[in-house]
Amino acid sequence: MKRYFARNIETKGRVVRGLAALVLLLSAIVSFQLSIFIGLILLVSGLFVLFEALRGWCAVRACGVKTKI
Repeated sequence: MKRYFARNIETKGRVVRGLAALVLLLSAIVSFQLSIFIGLILLVSGLFVLFEALRGWCAVRACGVKTKI
């Protein structure tokens, strides 16, 4: 399991995930006014992508899929 959470993305990928997390979290704030359910989904997604950016880890790459970034 420790190997599964090993760093597997470089700085460029971390920056892209950080920006994606920012967009998701801002969208969550706006979406809470429309629907709590959609807001929660965006909030959880944003927090997960933020975790990926801070950790330097990509869940998709950990599963063996090669990504461009």
